[in-house]
Amino acid sequence: MNNKDNNMDDEILVKKIQQENDMYAFEILVKRYQEKIYNICYRFMGDRQEAFDCAQDTFVKIYENIKSFKHLSSFSTWSYRIAVNTCKNRLSSWQYQRMKKTFSLGEKSSDIQNNDSPAQNLEKLRIQEMVQKAIDALPFDCKEMIILRDIQQFSYEEIVKITGLPLGTVKSKIARAREKLKEILENLRHGL
Repeated sequence: MNNKDNNMDDEILVKKIQQENDMYAFEILVKRYQEKIYNICYRFMGDRQEAFDCAQDTFVKIYENIKSFKHLSSFSTWSYRIAVNTCKNRLSSWQYQRMKKTFSLGEKSSDIQNNDSPAQNLEKLRIQEMVQKAIDALPFDCKEMIILRDIQQFSYEEIVKITGLPLGTVKSKIARAREKLKEILENLRHGL
């Protein structure tokens, strides 16, 4: 394949994989979606290594199941749904719960690179950590809505496709999730 092939749309690439077992087409899809899938996983897991593992598991599942992909939704929606379900399963697994109780999974964000003063960077880091801690404290269904809508900025229609929930349910879950997040952030801010 050449550079022109990198511009092929997802549907063509998926068909090449399904019909010809074209590994280069799969590589293009991985490169196209790896950052977005990793970001989704990071927001669910709150830990870089766990997010990396979940993203890797997501791509393994995509590869293993791509031949059964029916094109009823876009490839991106299908892959995001796999990522969300992979994180959901990891978070509810017995091994993960045990590890989380044994080891601290808190992670400092050391990638703040800008021209702000050290005090400003420290404040930004503190806010990022507080928001991630609040997101981590949410029940999974609330966390899912906050991550998909407010962090990843998916449209309501995309969230409907990813979650399989009706539009009205998605909107009400987002509203409830935002209220819970606000409540948790206020409690964290006041040290409760």
